[in-house]
Amino acid sequence: MAASYPARKVSSRKRGKLIVNLILGFICFLWLVPTVGLFVSSFRPAADILQTGWWKAFPHREWTNAETLQLSKEIDLREPIEVHGQTYSDEQLRAGVVVDGERLIWENRRARTLNVQDRDWKIVPDLTLDNYKNVLSGKEYKLKLADGSESVQKGSGLSQAFWNTLTIAVPATVIPVLIASFAAYAFAWLRFPGRRTLFVIIIAMLVIPLQVALIPVLKDFTALGLSGSYLGIWLAHSAFGLPLVTYFMYNFISQLPKDLFESAFIDGASHFTIFSRLILPLSVPALASIGIFQFLWVWNDYLVSLIFIGNQPSVQVMSMKIADLVGSRGNDWHLLTSAAFISMLMPLAIFFLLQKYFVRGLMGGSIKG
Repeated sequence: MAASYPARKVSSRKRGKLIVNLILGFICFLWLVPTVGLFVSSFRPAADILQTGWWKAFPHREWTNAETLQLSKEIDLREPIEVHGQTYSDEQLRAGVVVDGERLIWENRRARTLNVQDRDWKIVPDLTLDNYKNVLSGKEYKLKLADGSESVQKGSGLSQAFWNTLTIAVPATVIPVLIASFAAYAFAWLRFPGRRTLFVIIIAMLVIPLQVALIPVLKDFTALGLSGSYLGIWLAHSAFGLPLVTYFMYNFISQLPKDLFESAFIDGASHFTIFSRLILPLSVPALASIGIFQFLWVWNDYLVSLIFIGNQPSVQVMSMKIADLVGSRGNDWHLLTSAAFISMLMPLAIFFLLQKYFVRGLMGGSIKG
């Protein structure tokens, strides 16, 4: 009897682990399916995207026309319609009726023509790189001139917007992470008047909606001549990101062993030396983790960039340019699929470069010592 209790405990653990894995697998499946659909759609022509689902790009069976039947034009569609010795209603032929592996469906109801369709495999998908070509190099537009001739003009691609976004995202990630690291060290290990009050104020800023501060900050930036400049957008992103980054870094730095700092002080090290020689090397996992979050937020930002730097083509970021790709009437909406994957390349590269630090950084501060 004593040996059965550990066995039941192990079995319970296995069941719990299996349930967790099944739930995680289901969540991953829910995330993966639309992502695969978006990726496949980015290679499909606009007409195919409009008419059929993205899964039609894979080998599948579909109805193909094998024969066209011409019925008598005198047939009354309100009465049963005879085809090959069998009768069908008009509603059945509209929806398509399957008989002996063949489907009968109206081709032209007014002309009284029926399609006889067979179900065959379609293996070769109709894929194209035109979507990516139009997104990267710009779409060509044909314009009619006053004399009746046509002029071909080429739109702008994502290249300029990519460099604009990179120019904004890198400093807007490095600046708040460094400042927050200094602040987190001060809040964790320095003793000065008002330390707890200042920290509470910073934490309270996390619950203030971003939209509340946009107009007041924009007025100050305009008075200082920072509106529409890269320096202005760097400062804006840094200010909006500092509370979260400071709180995240504080949780990590405050859990570092106290003996390290006491030994450094005994050896005569200054606070700056301790920060640069001890804190930064030990905080690399946390810096990488919060750096990923800050970079992703800045890279995908639309509102802050629109407010503080504008929507001019020379300074447009990726999110603005992608929104403009659809056109004023939404006629090029199919380009969003390929543009979305192009915009994902840089964040994915950053994540995979720093992924070995990601989990360690998220767990930083959870275990003391």
